[in-house]
Amino acid sequence: MMDTLANGLTTIINNEMRNKRECIISPASKLLGRVLRIMQLNGYIGEFEFIDDGRSGKFKVQLLGRINKCGAIRPRFSVKVDGFEEWEKRFLPSREVGLIVISTSKGALSHKEAREKGMGGKLLAFIY
Repeated sequence: MMDTLANGLTTIINNEMRNKRECIISPASKLLGRVLRIMQLNGYIGEFEFIDDGRSGKFKVQLLGRINKCGAIRPRFSVKVDGFEEWEKRFLPSREVGLIVISTSKGALSHKEAREKGMGGKLLAFIY
């Protein structure tokens, strides 16, 4: 069994390190698509598109060179609204730098959006 989120984020960081302009992430998943959407909305990646290859699909992602590090958080710890600060210290380099992606009952959100909405959830990934 594969962790498609971890594989996708590893592919992105490897291509960023080699100064590539785009990368192909295979296999695709709905969760990976939602995390890519959050990364796009926060300016870490450019456009991305789903390519249906008859199997599980692929994502073609435009890289902007703004990612220093990203990765999946395993195991997927539960976090409450007042517990975000502890996880920010653990995964992000400093305050107000980077994102933690959280799976909530309203879908995948950044930790900033989840804090505004007063929601907790499961930790998925970090990006800075």
